[in-house]
Amino acid sequence: MSFSILFLPGDGIGPEIVEATRKVASSAAQKYNLHIDWSSADIGFASLATVGTTIDQTVIASAKSADGVVLGPVSHNEYPPADQGGVNPSGILRKELDLYANIRPAVSYTDLEAPIQKPVDMVFFRENLEGFYADRNMHEGGGEFMPVPGVALAMRKITAFASERIARAAFAHAQTRPAKRVASVHKANVMRTSDGLFLGEVRKVAKEYPEIEYEEVLVDAAAALLVRDPSRFDVIVTTNMFGDILSDLASELSGGLGLAPSLNLGPDFAVAQAQHGSAPDIAGQDKANPTSLIASCAMLLEHLGAGDAANSIFRALKTSLASKETRTKDIGGVLGTAAFTDHLCHLIEMEGI
Repeated sequence: MSFSILFLPGDGIGPEIVEATRKVASSAAQKYNLHIDWSSADIGFASLATVGTTIDQTVIASAKSADGVVLGPVSHNEYPPADQGGVNPSGILRKELDLYANIRPAVSYTDLEAPIQKPVDMVFFRENLEGFYADRNMHEGGGEFMPVPGVALAMRKITAFASERIARAAFAHAQTRPAKRVASVHKANVMRTSDGLFLGEVRKVAKEYPEIEYEEVLVDAAAALLVRDPSRFDVIVTTNMFGDILSDLASELSGGLGLAPSLNLGPDFAVAQAQHGSAPDIAGQDKANPTSLIASCAMLLEHLGAGDAANSIFRALKTSLASKETRTKDIGGVLGTAAFTDHLCHLIEMEGI
């Protein structure tokens, strides 16, 4: 099996954790006789300095020609205005590659301290291209504007097409899980038209899956239930902003954003991306925890059909995170980025020997 993967290092700790991810993925590829053609390109501040924009069309074209992309974190809040080249590469890629599904598992690790001592095992299917997100919800221009000084408006876009599409992805995935449950999270009691449209499409899809237990939960109630009883949830399908916020909450409850993977998926393309930010305050200090991006890359490999290699990465992460001696310092361990990466590679290489 062979395929091509484009690495986009990004900003802050991005280059460090992208390199760590490449090393771990290379070990898994070698172990399972995969041929991966690795390539890389600049985005973020590095791209801004050389070509005047944080992501240019050549990078987008390279992403479209690759079988998969590993996207490092970016410091988009620190970029200059869009008319000076400062655009969010993540939002641009999601829009240009039609990455409609942001898939975010939240799973607790054995022997790893977490804010709540309750098992967490769920996955979010977050609609990725609409809602209130102004950098991707319009064909041209942005979804936020200021008609007069002192008044700002945000446009929320919900379509039947996108709602049905993310619902189908969620229900199809629920069929592969033991619990076979889907919860649709919404605020249709207030946003009757937009969330009402979303719910209506999810209900249509739910009728096609009688074997799946389906429920609808208000977003504020869902937040409370995540803290009180995370076992209540299996697969959650929701709109863009709700999914962004709730998945971060679930990931923090299961151990932290530094452990939380995600995969942006469309009909033709897939982009692995850590849930956390670029953490410029610790960049270049061998302090970054690369787990989130490494696990995201494993999700990408699994999507590409390299399930054995992906599972070897997941097993190595589980083993390493189980002991304080083989964790990174941010989660009570002793290892830096490089040593943690080397340990994962060693576990993969020695497995079964």
